[in-house]
Amino acid sequence: QVQLVESGGGLVQPGGSLRLSCVASGRTFRSEAMGWFRRAPGKEREFVAGITWSGANTYYADSVKGRFTISRDNAKNTGYLHMNSLKPEDTAVYYCATSPLPGTTRSSNYHYWGEGTQVTVSS
Repeated sequence: QVQLVESGGGLVQPGGSLRLSCVASGRTFRSEAMGWFRRAPGKEREFVAGITWSGANTYYADSVKGRFTISRDNAKNTGYLHMNSLKPEDTAVYYCATSPLPGTTRSSNYHYWGEGTQVTVSS
């Protein structure tokens, strides 16, 4: 069993930056891939970024490539999403999740989820 708690969301101006954190309880976090997803108002949840259990490989949605960076610190049971050059279209609730399948972008392959943190990009 893994419990995930996101933090770090908030209101930021376009072009600004935020760092989201995802703190996990449970030892299996260190052996699973981690992903970040988001759900904007009126839209379906979408994949944002993922990282393998070791951190050796990362993968991103095209919409955030070059602006967002995913990382993890297994010693701290924590994952991160560094978001730069934020745009109004990045406004959403952001969720972290874990999966036993490395490299997957499908939400159905993730079995533990946090409750999300709101990110609002607006002037």
